[in-house]
Amino acid sequence: MIQTSDKIQPELEKQFLELVKKWRIETRGISSTNKASQHPAYQQIIGMRNDVVPLLLRELEGSSGRWFWALKAITGEDPVPQDRRGHTKEMIRYWLEWGKQKGYQW
Repeated sequence: MIQTSDKIQPELEKQFLELVKKWRIETRGISSTNKASQHPAYQQIIGMRNDVVPLLLRELEGSSGRWFWALKAITGEDPVPQDRRGHTKEMIRYWLEWGKQKGYQW
């Protein structure tokens, strides 16, 4: 099990949310997840490593599946079965369950 802190650091969360906002604004209208995930803000989020996994899971829970790539890049895991890929709601469910099993809190 991954060791996680009980509380997300406020400064980290602030930086994360600023990057998410910038990424959303600057990739609005880009339908390709591959292209959107190459944006510098998205790459900076990936660079924040395991510390942002709970924040990414929170984003998944409330928004969209455009965070799958970041989660895979950071964790090196993909809990979504091959036959469920492309089914965003199910993929979100698999990732959220994965996060709970790993001990993440968001």
